[in-house]
Parts: sequence; C-alpha cells; structure tokens
Amino acid sequence: MASLPTPSADSRIRVAALREALARRVVVADGAMGTMLQAQDPSLEDFQNLEGCNEILNVTRPDIVRAVHEAYFAVGVDCVETNTFGSNHSAAG
Repeated sequence: MASLPTPSADSRIRVAALREALARRVVVADGAMGTMLQAQDPSLEDFQNLEGCNEILNVTRPDIVRAVHEAYFAVGVDCVETNTFGSNHSAAG
C-alpha cells in the first residue's frame, strides 16, 4: 500500500491557517467555477475537441484557470478548487 506524500512546511502552514480560520469564522469557498471558466471563452482547441471539459483547461489553459482563481481571491474568497467537475482525473479519460 502506497504511503501519502509528506506535506511540505509551506503546506502545513497553509493547512494550519485554514484550520484557524475555520475555527473563528465562516470560510467562503469558490462559487460557479465552471461558469467563470466558460466566461473566459475558451476555444474548442483549448478543450482538445472535448467541448465543455473544464478539467482539460488545467493543462491546456492554466492561464484561464489562474485568472479565475485570482478574480475570486480579489473579492475576498478564502479558498478555491479546480478539477473536480467530473470527480475524477479527467472526465475525458
């Protein structure tokens, strides 16, 4: 059975900060991530001809994904997530 990777010091600091925030207040997560990604108007080529497969944008257009994350953080969101649309490695896979 494979072991889990050891978290880095930076990762442990971020986890501790999130736990502290969760203990003190409501933490706001992202909203309509898929809608925001689609609003960036990715091309069919960006989707590797699998229109609407947002997971692929993590590889083909990380700039779009980063821009959406930055937009959420700019308005005060505490945390965001990506690549959970199909709940697996890739909905196309």
